[in-house]
Amino acid sequence: MSTTNTHVLIAGAGPVGLVSALILASEGVRVTIVEAAADLNHDLRASTFHPPTLDMLARYGLTEHLIEQGLVARFTQQRDRADGVIAEFDMELLTGETQHPFRLQCEQWKLTEQIKSRLDAMPHVTLLMSTPLQSLEHLPAGARATVLIGGEPQVIEADYVIGADGARSAVRKSLHIAFEGYTYPERFLVISTDFPFEQHMPQLSWVNYCSDPEQWCVMLKVPSLWRILVPTNLEMTDEECLSEPNAEKELQHLLPKDTPYTTFHRSLYKVHQRVAAKFRDRRVFLAGDAAHINNPLGGMGMNGGVHDAMNLCGKLLAVIEGRADESVLDRYERQRRSIAIEYINASTARNKKEMEERDPAVRQRTQDELRATANDPARARAYLRKTSMLDALERAEAIA
Repeated sequence: MSTTNTHVLIAGAGPVGLVSALILASEGVRVTIVEAAADLNHDLRASTFHPPTLDMLARYGLTEHLIEQGLVARFTQQRDRADGVIAEFDMELLTGETQHPFRLQCEQWKLTEQIKSRLDAMPHVTLLMSTPLQSLEHLPAGARATVLIGGEPQVIEADYVIGADGARSAVRKSLHIAFEGYTYPERFLVISTDFPFEQHMPQLSWVNYCSDPEQWCVMLKVPSLWRILVPTNLEMTDEECLSEPNAEKELQHLLPKDTPYTTFHRSLYKVHQRVAAKFRDRRVFLAGDAAHINNPLGGMGMNGGVHDAMNLCGKLLAVIEGRADESVLDRYERQRRSIAIEYINASTARNKKEMEERDPAVRQRTQDELRATANDPARARAYLRKTSMLDALERAEAIA
């Protein structure tokens, strides 16, 4: 098998699918990408790039352009909604362990648009928009997918398939792979506004996790907007949650002011903690949200998906180029599924629990621990290695 006569089908044109396509196509592999939507997704759900993700993307010349379009966040804060800063962490403590000792606040669509422009110039890459994958079946040496093109069923055969088609993955469902875990009862509301909170809230950083026993929130800055994430009232309808009066109420609760806020985007979504029962089924693989989903507290979802893509495609290339036996592909599942369970889902679930803790004594212990950690450079560095996903990647590489 060689790169030029190997065909990989990728379901999903989000960050994970397009990163996978770029890695493989850069080495001459023929790639077909099918995407159900008519256009690339421009929602604002993911906007944080962690240091190791920036290191990985730099290998393909993507990071510099993202930095030009994004906002470098040197500091992250744990805050109390009532009392302000609990602890601030300086990511420059990671200097020497990463080429990018900061978080980059940049909308994910800036990455997918950049990759698409690269793929468009590659004749061995085909991107089919408005092309949902309907079903998938195994072949002796590959897989056969049925997709809808112009509303008509068409068959695409490939040597390998990567399912990067999101939480409702048609690839995962076609193979009857269980998606184990749970769904939180509350929905999360994200509101975007151009109000300059940093001019009105003391010591505000670009990345802020604000705990509160009644209603925690997350405040993240992207170049032109602030994004505010809050949990919603279980008794409200979706329409009520997304309404302008409710958005105004939430922002006024965050920072009261005499004039109304201007909002640019409001989105509402259910939040899950789930991991697929397996990430590999013969020559079909799951990656990103198709393989694992988690709450967004920590910015690990998209980053973990990109790490999946890098891990999987590196192994696929080794097999295609004859540098490794296909058994190495089992290591992808062992490494990335373990990390999804032990690090990504565990960390994000713990983040939510700490931010919404109601017991005053437990809240005080957590805050005291955060302050002590931030004030000790060695402990702060260890904390940042974990929250920036450096530890998770190191752990994955140690799994044989």
